[in-house]
Amino acid sequence: MQDSLWKRLEKCSLCPRNCNVNRLKGQRGICGTDKELVVYSAFIHRGEEPPISGENGSGTIFFSGCSLRCIYCQNHKFSHKISGYTITHQELAEIMLRLQDKKAHNINLVTPTHLLPLITAALIKAFKKGLVIPIVYNTSGYETTEIIKILEHIVDIYLTDAKYIMPNTAYRLSNAMDYPRINHEAIMEMYSQRKNSHLNGGIMEKGMIIRHLVIPNHIEESKQILLWLKKYTPSSYISIMSQYQPYHKAYIYPEIKRRLTKNEYYAIKDFIDKIGIEKGWLQEFDTNNELAGIHITPGLAS
Repeated sequence: MQDSLWKRLEKCSLCPRNCNVNRLKGQRGICGTDKELVVYSAFIHRGEEPPISGENGSGTIFFSGCSLRCIYCQNHKFSHKISGYTITHQELAEIMLRLQDKKAHNINLVTPTHLLPLITAALIKAFKKGLVIPIVYNTSGYETTEIIKILEHIVDIYLTDAKYIMPNTAYRLSNAMDYPRINHEAIMEMYSQRKNSHLNGGIMEKGMIIRHLVIPNHIEESKQILLWLKKYTPSSYISIMSQYQPYHKAYIYPEIKRRLTKNEYYAIKDFIDKIGIEKGWLQEFDTNNELAGIHITPGLAS
């Protein structure tokens, strides 16, 4: 596994962008990273879904860089820029162990795809040193099935986005026309691995949660996405988020330069009831965004 992941860095194909740059020689692709491991922040996060955060919180590690370029990204200060701490995989393993010592329910890897060779090396080392809590793969959903297959025996929980179902929307908002197809293929592979969730005392130990962020003026697209998830991933948990705010460059685009209206929110709420989505969560209207990425500060769980 490790050899195949490192090999991908020579002509980078870790994500669907397939930049083909040699990151081992310092070249950078769309994600903005080379062979260095950059962590922006690691801490106990209490703002994830209930089976992830629980009472003790999720041991969350935010990596710098991202293969998507969402114009409304709340994490843009470290996902669109390389910002944070350059560390070794050995140091990352120690961070994971510190989070476990702090009683975290899991290790939550946020936007990890472009750094997988280093992250998996850290996980292997941490496992040998006593890491036993579940591993959460927290992803935009822009993943190749080849990578997801590699992760089957490493990742316990997939926490994935389902952002778009219309190619034009994916292109306009994330510069990824192929996102819908790629996302559907990735979700189906994740689902084949983790469709049977296992919870212990309300805390997920294995399973899958699919997130969808509802975007202003895209309510009909959200409905199509929810219908698709209901049909093809009936036993997964679905987390429907209303927390959208026009971060980063969203103010440039008139149709998304505001928050959801009450009418939009209740249109989605009524639709969820209509189609019978029962496993999951719908955020309350006008959710407090104090835990959003824009407010995250640098740190390494010291």
